Formats: sequence, C-alpha cells, structure tokens
Amino acid sequence: MKMNHQDQIFEVMRRPEFYPHPVSRIGQRETHISHVFLTGNYVYKIKKPVNLDFLDFTTLEKRYYYCHQEVVLNKRLSHNVYLGVVEITFKDGKYHLNGSGVPVEYAVKMRQLPADRSMVHLLKRKKINRGFIKQLAVILAKFYNQGPSVEHIHCSGAWEIILANCEENFRQTIMFAGEILDERIFQIVRSATLSFLHRKKELFDNRIKTKKIRDCHGDLRTGHIYFTDEGIQIIDCIEFNERFRFQDVTSDLAFLAMDLDYEGFPQIANDLLDDYAKHTEDPDVFVLIDFYKCYRALVRCKVNCIRLQEDDLGKKDKAKLLKETNKYLDFAYRYAVKFTRPTVWIVCGMPGSGKSTISRELSRVFRINAFQSDVIRKELYGLKPDDISDMSFETGIYSKGASGLTYGRLLLSAQEEIEQGRSVILDATYSKQHDRSEAIRMAKDNEVNIVFVECVLKEDVIKERLLKREGGYPVSDARYHHYEDFKKRFEPLNELGEKMHIRVDTEKPLEECMEQLLAKDYYLASLKSRPSNFRPERRKDV
Repeated sequence: MKMNHQDQIFEVMRRPEFYPHPVSRIGQRETHISHVFLTGNYVYKIKKPVNLDFLDFTTLEKRYYYCHQEVVLNKRLSHNVYLGVVEITFKDGKYHLNGSGVPVEYAVKMRQLPADRSMVHLLKRKKINRGFIKQLAVILAKFYNQGPSVEHIHCSGAWEIILANCEENFRQTIMFAGEILDERIFQIVRSATLSFLHRKKELFDNRIKTKKIRDCHGDLRTGHIYFTDEGIQIIDCIEFNERFRFQDVTSDLAFLAMDLDYEGFPQIANDLLDDYAKHTEDPDVFVLIDFYKCYRALVRCKVNCIRLQEDDLGKKDKAKLLKETNKYLDFAYRYAVKFTRPTVWIVCGMPGSGKSTISRELSRVFRINAFQSDVIRKELYGLKPDDISDMSFETGIYSKGASGLTYGRLLLSAQEEIEQGRSVILDATYSKQHDRSEAIRMAKDNEVNIVFVECVLKEDVIKERLLKREGGYPVSDARYHHYEDFKKRFEPLNELGEKMHIRVDTEKPLEECMEQLLAKDYYLASLKSRPSNFRPERRKDV
C-alpha cells in the first residue's frame, strides 16, 4: 500500500461520522512510528509503514501481525483496555471501520483511559503519594518475577548483546551529533558507557545466572501508567522488537526512573527504587540503575532526533522538541558521571559490629576490592592474617604509631584502586576523627565520592560476639576485655553530616541491611547530583 493511501485513511479518521459509535470530538497523537486517534470512549492506533532498522512496518501483513502482538502483550499489565484489532476496509471508493470490503489497514482498538488519571498528569498536580508508588512497585516486582524465564530470553541479556545494543544506539544517534546534539557531550557519554561495560562484564554475566533477564515492558514511562478506579493500568509496551523487550529488569525500571527524573520528580524515582527493592532480592539494581538510565535517556535522544527530521513539524513544535532532546542528552551525561566516578566506601564502627560482613557483601555486589585494617596491620609487621596477637590495648602492633601506619597503608591501597578508575572499600573502626578527615581529604583530592557506613549494634550483642572470639578468631584480635577501652576512645561521627554518613543496624538480616544501605547511598548520590537544567562545561576527565 502506498503512503498516500494511508494519508487518505488518516484524513477520514479525523471525521466523527467515520466511526460506528458516537464521537463528539477527535484528538490526535503522532509518534515516529504510529498515528493515534482519540474519540472519547475509544482509541484507534495505526502503525506507519516505516522501516527504522529496529522495526519494520512496511507491509500490511507486518502491521497486522504487530497489531495483534500489541494487544496480546499489553494485556499483561492492563485489563479491559486493549479490545482487539479492527479492519479498515475499502469498498465503493470509501473507507470503512470494520465494514465489508478489502482490508487495507489495521488499527489497535483500545478503551480510552481518562487523561487526568495518567501518572504524568497526577505528578504535575502533586497527586501521586507514596501509597501509589508502593502499589506500582509491587505490581512491577510481581510482573518481573513471574515473567517467563527461558533460555532464549536469558540469552538477550548476554554482555555481548548489551554491548551491541549500546553500540547500535550510538551508531544510530551519532549522525545527529554536531547538528542537533552537542558532539563533545555525546562522545563523553559514549566513552563512559563502553568503559562501564568493559569494567563490569562479570556483573552483566551474573544477571543471566540470577535470572534477571525477563520479557519486560520495554517502554515504561509516566505517560504509559494510569491510576484508575479499576486499579493501575500500564499500556504501550514494545511489541515490534523482542530485543527491546527481552532485557534486564533494571533496564525496564530505569526507563521509568529516568522519566521521573526528567519530569522533575527525582525523589519519587528514589522512592520507587526503594519500594521495588523491598520486594525483590536484587541489590544489583542500585549498581546498574544509572547505567541503564543513561542508556534510556540516549534512546529518547535518538527517537526525538528521528522525529525532528520529519517534515510535518511546525516551527514551534520543532523548537520544543529540540529543547527536550538536549535535555535528555544532559541527563545522559549526568548519569554517566555518576556511574563513572569511583566511590570510597568506609565501613566503620566498633569491633564486633559486623563491619567485615557488610564489607564482604559490598565487595560482592559492586565487584570491587575491600581492604581490611586487621589484615594490613599484620602484613606490615610480618604476621599472617590468622596469627593471634593478644596484647594490651594500644600496645605493640596496636600502638598509636602502628595504627597510624595501618591507616596510612589503607589510604594508599584506596589511592591505587582509584587511579585505576575503581571504587574501593576500607574496613576499619575509623574511631578517630583525624583518620576520617584524612580519608575525606584523599577523596576530595582525587575528586571521588566518599561514604561512611557506620555499623551499629546493641552493646550486649557486641559483647556476646566478642566473647565468642575467645576461642580464636581468624583475623581480628579485638576481645571482650578490650571493649570498654574501645568504647571510651571511639569518637562519634558527628562531623560527617548526612550526605556522607549511613548508619546500619547490623542486628537485622544481611539482605535488609544491604537494601537499606544501597537505597540510602543512591538517595545521597541523587542529592549530590547536578540539577536537571545543568549544562556541563568542557571536561576531559570522565
């Protein structure tokens, strides 16, 4: 079918008398791949006959197939919205909706949802509360957990596939760099993305092993979510390319989180991630979320750039779309800076408070090195980690001078990791403000993030743990009879402030501790990040 044939169909669909039901007013929406007609009670969506590499709607048969796919797939997250596929026929020189004659086009028929119940509308009127977000998080967690978990879907999450997807996205967007997009910023985002992929290959490989690659939504954003009287309705998933739908659940969630950031609601994005994490055992979501936010922001850049090339845009609409496009690029840059910049994790607290357990789990989640003061101290004095050195408090290898050397060596180890572009964990009591200040100064000098994770525990539980060490402990020499001296000399972390200090009650289960810790860290990182109207200056260090 020729393009002008479809243009004629669009023309008759603008007339109320074309429809077999009452229509008082017709609204229209257009994207780079579809044309939508809103008639009040029903919506009709027609796919354009385009081929954009990632989709092919060029034949009537293909459009018919993908219309059916759209109906079937969208019923997963909506109910009584997608009503079916209708024929547009041609007979006696006229077009008919579900009439007699030869089918010349197909449309997806939907029940029209109230615009004032869309998430984007409710957000702008400050009518989205935490209860709504908790409900949404539960629905998404259940959707991802219950999605099909089969080999051909898992293969879509292979590191090589993700790399190919990113490279394809850059390849399809680079033609607009220098013309529509800031070429320097585009290249920074590209470099940061590829660097992260190569440094974190093990992390991406592990996502397949833990079955985090599912048949997702693919286009999850605020304009596609409705809070209706019948419950939450999520529409408009990707039907035209399985590769965009078979993906890491974090990538799917990242699209919505990025969209919330873009619309000016970063706190709600953080709440969603926090609530989602409470219903899943997936701490990696906090490690990957900014990487996938960056990817999603650049996808929006590409889509907008494609739309900007079309001839039917007016001057005002084109200017608006151009502004949106560059805003998405700025967000991509902002996320790239976040996931590229290393972090120094200081896991501190009283002996027996669970520091080493938290450090090991952080090391596993982020796949970064953890340096333990007890091990380094003994290495400095020619001892093995499991050699027991039961001496008086602050004497021998635990004297002030020895401790100074130990903390100095910890910072040197951190420096070496940072110079390789890696984050690092330092596991020590850090009971002295002086040692904490030195760590902060080192982080500032290297322009990296620093977070103090203070492990806290009830005194009687700490004493009970220290008593159990009397029979021997692999690394730490801290014992029950040292406790009062440690307590007396421990200087509270009052000088740190909220933006670099996280307290974790390690009496709680490890999974709960990590969820709290990673959610709080992500929230703190968001507070430190640049505002949405930020336009980066020239830099070469990302």
